[in-house]
Amino acid sequence: MNLNEYPLWTALVTPMNEEGQIDYESMLTLLKEQEEAKNGVLILGSTGESLNLTDIEKKEVLAFTLKQNLNVPIMVGVGGAEIQGTLEWVKYLNDFPIHATLMVTPLYAKPETEGQYEWFKTLMDATNFPVMLYNVPGRTGKAMSFDAVRRLNQHPKFWAIKEASGSVEDFKKYVEAAGGKSVYSGDDGLLPAFSEHGCQGLVSVASNAWPKATHEYVVQALEKTLSKEDASLWDACSAALFCVSNPIPAKRLLFEEKRISCHHLRLPLSHKDLSQAATVMEASTRINNWINKIKG
Repeated sequence: MNLNEYPLWTALVTPMNEEGQIDYESMLTLLKEQEEAKNGVLILGSTGESLNLTDIEKKEVLAFTLKQNLNVPIMVGVGGAEIQGTLEWVKYLNDFPIHATLMVTPLYAKPETEGQYEWFKTLMDATNFPVMLYNVPGRTGKAMSFDAVRRLNQHPKFWAIKEASGSVEDFKKYVEAAGGKSVYSGDDGLLPAFSEHGCQGLVSVASNAWPKATHEYVVQALEKTLSKEDASLWDACSAALFCVSNPIPAKRLLFEEKRISCHHLRLPLSHKDLSQAATVMEASTRINNWINKIKG
């Protein structure tokens, strides 16, 4: 499967019931929505609350997802702050028919170039799958080193970068450091700006809420047919999904639209931090009006 044929990957939420257990019936609904929209699926990323799940739960989510035999590729998140446990997860994944892994900059420790290089190389040497490196300094506390990326860009497992710094200038530097490998936006609203500088696609939170509409948005942004007005619309509506910590707003929207059974999250996240749904529901109305107008 050619991963670059999928310009949109959905960083899928992990639905839970009121008791805080994973709701697999709702998860099946979300997986089928993504399949119908022809979006690649990323499970167990930060949007999927992977660091808030137990190892057993992560393995169950993986098994359930693969059991559906979706006709779109599956990428699995790899993140942490402790190399041995992270390496064990990478090796565990090798026994399953996934298509790629997403490896985030190490959390909390804030390593410099050499530490990042050795961390990523250790994990990349151990995996059987293409790797998307993930820069998200707002979560990890440290930007991914440009020099580390340059040293890694000829690694046989290096496929792509997910860049979520929020900076066009940094995006351009990651494109240069990647040495011709694909660079994807990790910021929904910045895709049009990044597309001017070699962006290959989007790893999205918004496509949880609007699978088909986000796919159309990505196509137009990459083809540079998206109007400035529509780019502003998507920027504003995507921002609504980050009015409090992701994935709280996305889960609330999915619950309000009865696409998942409950909007609960796993601590330390709490649905109580979003007291009302008006902001996300207004955004959903605007995006649905946009795609309905396009489809006529």
